[in-house]
Amino acid sequence: MEARRLRRSKKSSKSNKKKWISISLIVLIIAGAGFLFRKELSLFAFNTLLKKDVKTTLDKSYKPVGYEKEDTPALKGEPFSLLLLGVDQRDNEPSRSDTIIYSVIRPKDNKALLVSIPRDTYTDIIGRDVTSKVNSAYAHGGEKMSIDTVENLLNNKVDFYGTVNFNGVIDVVDAVGGVKLPITKLIENKNPLHEKLRIEPNKPIYSGPEALSYVRYREDSDFKRTERQRIFIKAFMEKVLELKNITKVPELIEIVGSNFSTNMDANLVLELAETMYLNDTLPDFESYMLQGNGKMRGSTWYYDIDSEDLEYTQNLISNWLNGDINKQDLIHPKDMN
Repeated sequence: MEARRLRRSKKSSKSNKKKWISISLIVLIIAGAGFLFRKELSLFAFNTLLKKDVKTTLDKSYKPVGYEKEDTPALKGEPFSLLLLGVDQRDNEPSRSDTIIYSVIRPKDNKALLVSIPRDTYTDIIGRDVTSKVNSAYAHGGEKMSIDTVENLLNNKVDFYGTVNFNGVIDVVDAVGGVKLPITKLIENKNPLHEKLRIEPNKPIYSGPEALSYVRYREDSDFKRTERQRIFIKAFMEKVLELKNITKVPELIEIVGSNFSTNMDANLVLELAETMYLNDTLPDFESYMLQGNGKMRGSTWYYDIDSEDLEYTQNLISNWLNGDINKQDLIHPKDMN
């Protein structure tokens, strides 16, 4: 009897051991799959739990300009252009687009070209029959006049636009826990006529108010200012893609939605966001700024674009918008230093 009990005990022990080994293997497999497919699982959770609410919020940001097309390059994964307008509304001032970035997105290549247009660029304002600063187009004709003016200047189409009110930068940056910015020297406004502004260098993370000051600062040069704007865009995108808690997404969309307008359909925005999220890395950004020189006309300072550089920029954009051109054959923006 005793020997029989010992044999049963050993069999039971072996059985329990095998069972726990099996359970452990299953747990490891599930954990491994969760790690390997964490993006897909997060995306599934987002599509299941949050997508409907996010789409409703994005629908509120939809603002057509009159010539939208259902069949757009973006829907087919082809290169498309997006005009980014940063509106810095101040008290007792007309609303002007102080940030103007013509971007080309190549979804299949996971690449993006950002071309900054200095806000004081002297150009024809389409729809007003005058020549003035490019940022005045928004003040007089909103997004449509801005699009028409930029298309005329760059001799390339604008498929979509996105307008961001800088007042929303503070809330959205704070909502993601701040951003990393390459600030190695003190940034401070010294002109008494300018708004007080001071950003300490070498901080690991910068808050919403500091990020807004970073993109607003303009006492060094227009070149540096537009460069900071492009750096901020990349830094913010990096932080958003780092988010581990998808429940923060509706909060972010709500903040952005109340400070953002676009003629991109909500479904298209979500589709592009999904494509970007499932990529292993952020889009490879390449940047350029229209080159020129400042000049006084009467009592007003303007930025005159160099004609040869304008032609180069137009060809650069055309090259990136051409879906038949392979990734390795794209023109890389020339060094501006």
